[in-house]
Amino acid sequence: MNYILSVHWILAAAIWFFGAGVLHDIFVLKAHQGDYNRDLLRLLMDGHVLILSGVIAFVCYLMMLSKIQCGSTIAIIVAVFMLIYCAMIYPFLPSWFTIFLSIMMIVVSIKLFREFPDIYEVMKPYREVK
Repeated sequence: MNYILSVHWILAAAIWFFGAGVLHDIFVLKAHQGDYNRDLLRLLMDGHVLILSGVIAFVCYLMMLSKIQCGSTIAIIVAVFMLIYCAMIYPFLPSWFTIFLSIMMIVVSIKLFREFPDIYEVMKPYREVK
């Protein structure tokens, strides 16, 4: 069970989000004709949301490898917002794999959050006055 719910789901989601965002922006720029306008800006923002989510998820992956509990919290926040993003674009593009990866990010993050040491216990020796 530990292998199925490993931290590598966070890395997979980070790569997927980032790659989808870059590809989205490339295809939007290739298909766009004319000057820079609001429609182009709106479409490019969709790609940038994915790219930013991928970068943040990658940082969370690195934090989780170092057993930093805040990485799990941030990963849950990113995954929830990606689920909201998927719900907003669902009528136009049902992205099932992104939904699946976001759910796996939440499940894995909750599992790892419980396994990691509490940040207050880690910092306790440094807070004591000598």
